[in-house]
Amino acid sequence: MEQATASPQHYNYDIVKKFAIMALVWGMLGMSAGLWAALELAFPILNFDIAEITFGRIRPVHTTLVIFGFGGSALFATSYYVVQRTCQTRLWGDAIANFTFWGWQAVILLGAVSYMLGYSQGREYAEFEWPIDLLITVVWVAYLLIYVQTLRRRSQPHIYVANWFYIGFILATAILHVFNNLAVPVSMFTLKSYSAFSGVQDAMTQWWYGHNAVGFFLTAAFLGMMYYFVPKQAGRPVYSYRLSIIHFWALIFMYMWAGAHHLHWTALPDWTSTLAATFSIMLLMPSWGGMINGIMTLSGAWDKLRSDPIMLFLITALSFYGMSTFEGPLMSLKSVNALSHYTDWTVGHVHSGALGWVALISFGSMYHLIPKLYDTRIHSTRLIYVHFWLATIGIVLYITAMWVAGIGQGLFLRAFDEYGNLQYSFIETVVFLHQPYVWRAIGGGFFLAGVLVMGYNIARTVLAARREAAGSQAAVAASAA
Repeated sequence: MEQATASPQHYNYDIVKKFAIMALVWGMLGMSAGLWAALELAFPILNFDIAEITFGRIRPVHTTLVIFGFGGSALFATSYYVVQRTCQTRLWGDAIANFTFWGWQAVILLGAVSYMLGYSQGREYAEFEWPIDLLITVVWVAYLLIYVQTLRRRSQPHIYVANWFYIGFILATAILHVFNNLAVPVSMFTLKSYSAFSGVQDAMTQWWYGHNAVGFFLTAAFLGMMYYFVPKQAGRPVYSYRLSIIHFWALIFMYMWAGAHHLHWTALPDWTSTLAATFSIMLLMPSWGGMINGIMTLSGAWDKLRSDPIMLFLITALSFYGMSTFEGPLMSLKSVNALSHYTDWTVGHVHSGALGWVALISFGSMYHLIPKLYDTRIHSTRLIYVHFWLATIGIVLYITAMWVAGIGQGLFLRAFDEYGNLQYSFIETVVFLHQPYVWRAIGGGFFLAGVLVMGYNIARTVLAARREAAGSQAAVAASAA
């Protein structure tokens, strides 16, 4: 995978450090916003009639800070690290890499502020207004250029599979972003714009983007993370390199077709959503193949689960990946979808993937990565265990509450009396949801507490490393004098 003799001074670790630290900062802020949004749903009085922090505005702030701030920065950090280590070459274009950092942070900040001020396209996972969309495009083209040029400069003839997943995610996300955000601004001096699509075509485009943002930004990209950091932390080669290649090509081919399963029972042509459901079921095979490949990498070293908390994060993340990629195809079936869609079951499914897979694999990778970047030891291994259990308890509480809420909603809204009339009013479903929403907020509180523990642990690690480096420099200067 990489040569042990490579010198760390040969690489650009500065950009990796900056993205890694900002991933944690955005994670803490974004998950705090998510907890507040959950509390607002459970206790509507917390909206306080203050427009900027009402649920409708704070919810896109939460998703943007977590998906693009935390997740995006973690992907920039790990991809820039992995491509250098596996290609045995320095990252191409230091100045352009710095531009991607500052440009991406500007995107997140501007997006959050604009949402709180009431500016939004109202599109799932892609609500930025058009000037921010243009900035994202420029940053993303720079990201693609850096990655491709670094791969071209590699000293190794082989391109390790993690880079396949990263480059696939970068290319697919570029295509998705451009076509989903085709819009005509009202004028150069307003944020308002009109989508290039309308009606069912607009819905189709939104869910082609929405599902594939999950498929490529939140799945393929983090599989690149998995294929590097799981073998590195386990100290073993990936279980089956051949299976990893099959996993890549099957996932890349099938995922693009699956988005329309979000539009069963709508004006979308029936054959289109049926085709999407078919590909969704087929996706179970490569997804579980990748999960098995990651978990079996630990074959012969299972004892690490007793002694290595970072390994606990990585393997638990793979377990949630397997569960989420079983639940997703199940929910794409029309009969199941009739019960689950437009309910909180979907919210529970999304968060089992987002918290269980994306967040846990990122946490494990960061715990592995940051001490190496700063050439030090983690401040407290015990706190990693504390974080793991807080996160796991939080996820279980969250998704269980949402399963209860969603299935309950679905059953309430499908129930008929003996005269063929709806048995329950909508307000009765709202009353039923209060208790699950309270438990969802409690679960979110546990998860956020774990992230704050991680923030403290990493801050202490980085500060200790900086003090050690300053002491070493002072000693060298004194000896030279």
